[in-house]
Amino acid sequence: MMNKRTILVHSGTNPYRNLALENYLMDVVEEHECILYLWQNRRTVVIGRNQNAWKECRTKSLSGDGGFLARRLSGGGAVFHDLGNLNFTFIARRPYYEVDRELAVILEAVRMCGIRAEKSGRNDLEAEGRKFSGNAFYQTADVGCHHGTLLIRVDQQLLSRYLNVSPQKLKAKSVDSVRSRVVNLTDLNPQITVAGMKEKLELAFAKVYEGPVRPMNPSRIRMEKLEALEKKFASWEWNYGQRLPFQHEAAKRFSWGEVQLHLHINEGRVCHARIYSDALDTEYIPKLAEGLEGALYELESLKSAAQKVPAMDSVQETMRHDITGMLPELFA
Repeated sequence: MMNKRTILVHSGTNPYRNLALENYLMDVVEEHECILYLWQNRRTVVIGRNQNAWKECRTKSLSGDGGFLARRLSGGGAVFHDLGNLNFTFIARRPYYEVDRELAVILEAVRMCGIRAEKSGRNDLEAEGRKFSGNAFYQTADVGCHHGTLLIRVDQQLLSRYLNVSPQKLKAKSVDSVRSRVVNLTDLNPQITVAGMKEKLELAFAKVYEGPVRPMNPSRIRMEKLEALEKKFASWEWNYGQRLPFQHEAAKRFSWGEVQLHLHINEGRVCHARIYSDALDTEYIPKLAEGLEGALYELESLKSAAQKVPAMDSVQETMRHDITGMLPELFA
């Protein structure tokens, strides 16, 4: 049984160190342990694993204001972090990785602040019909990572300044701007603070997981490994990747996420393919893009190449079907 509840409250605000620490904790979490990691980033846009940095973020404005662009391991969409936002991460080995139980901790902490909240859609938490928390997920063979945001007193003008949310996504949410979609918890209870929310989360963690919570021993963190991971998360290659002059593009939004399909053609074949997406499934999108490379630039050849990329479950089958359905748009 799961008998170890560990909390780590990190005071640093560098997004690359924070994401590196999260990744590191996935390597050191013990067999019967659940870790709750609380952290904050200063002026940062964090994009999902398979998103296009330039498409999701106004990168020039962000860098010009001294901000950071960071890419996380999980899928999902782009989010803005400042010191009015509190990030949480749950890390546990299977079978103790339980997303519903982890969400119950967040909802209980918010309830302790006098706010009624509920899960909405594929990965949001809402109060009074507006989003205050976005969640995303990443799993290896035996470890799960669930992280999310808590908007406490985020500067919503900066959120609108840096995030480039697509009209299709706003239409799907029946709103006309990213600011109208979200709410700060202080708008619902002005007494809430970041420090107070950290305390409430620790109390809720103990309550939902039915046992005492203990702080992480600093000796568990090996700085040389952490610094190597930080270097990766800070690198241009990780955050932006290779930017190619794509010649053919198609974009569409589905129930499982938004997709931008880009193909670069040379001598009648696909020499480079990129599929950018905020899908929560992080593994299938790059495999599908890789499967298109080398195919003849003709509709039936591209469809055949896509069908050869095996789908492991019904979600991936749906993704393959929907993306294959976009291919005729490349020839329109």
